[in-house]
Amino acid sequence: MNKLEKITFFPEGEDPVEFFVLEQTRIGGINYILVTDFEEGDGEALILKDMSKDGETESLYVIVSDEEELNAVAGVFENMLDDIEFV
Repeated sequence: MNKLEKITFFPEGEDPVEFFVLEQTRIGGINYILVTDFEEGDGEALILKDMSKDGETESLYVIVSDEEELNAVAGVFENMLDDIEFV
């Protein structure tokens, strides 16, 4: 397995949180990343949506919570990664 890229999020008013990026994609002009809390094995996975504007130096990610959007993006990630299944 290739070493996964690790990114650190700095939630406002909270301690930094680290995630490993499993995959990324762009749909309808919006960037999405699939992240997990563990580099290997089963872990919690989240789909995050980049809400930053073009040209901004820092990205602003939010958890995708809209069920229709989540199902659509999850389907794209499942097709991209053979060993990922969302339950």
